[in-house]
Amino acid sequence: MNLNEPTRENLNFLLQEIKNRLNLVNASAIQPEDYSLEDYDEVRDLYEMMKKKQGKLTMMELEGILEELGELRKR
Repeated sequence: MNLNEPTRENLNFLLQEIKNRLNLVNASAIQPEDYSLEDYDEVRDLYEMMKKKQGKLTMMELEGILEELGELRKR
């Protein structure tokens, strides 16, 4: 899987990985169909940052990620 390519499959993968790393109580709040491929690079950047931190995110970082995901959702 080449995550440099903005495909629907890759976007689904990235969002699923982000949900897994966030350990959300309500994981259904983040649905791949709510996000546009136009926002792929931003979602990938969030994923890469989380991957780099290896699950050691502060509460402020977690809140920031959730806020950014909320802003990226299709309206």
